[in-house]
Amino acid sequence: QVQLVESGGGLVQAGGSLRLSCAASGRTLLNYPMGWFRQAPGKEREFVARISWTGFSTYYADSVKGRFTISRDNAKNTVYLQMNSLKPEDTAVYYCAANAAGQWGSWGQGTQVTVSS
Repeated sequence: QVQLVESGGGLVQAGGSLRLSCAASGRTLLNYPMGWFRQAPGKEREFVARISWTGFSTYYADSVKGRFTISRDNAKNTVYLQMNSLKPEDTAVYYCAANAAGQWGSWGQGTQVTVSS
């Protein structure tokens, strides 16, 4: 399995933007669908966005549609999440994952995103 490392989180004011990165460590091919999830305190993990292995197809949760953009660069083994117009309810730990054999796995350690009001 791949090992994933998220980065790019931080503190931002409402309405601001952040760009998250998810990089596979070592020499790993990421020819899998990839996704971003988030988990807020006291909440279960929530789906945010996913992207096909080719990068041609994307899907977003209604809560982030129009504000977030997922992309990938397979040559760099990296997936990105551009987050614009951030809201306080976007505050969470963000995780990326690969989908192999129909299951989400190979979770990263997460990166904290905090949006102040």
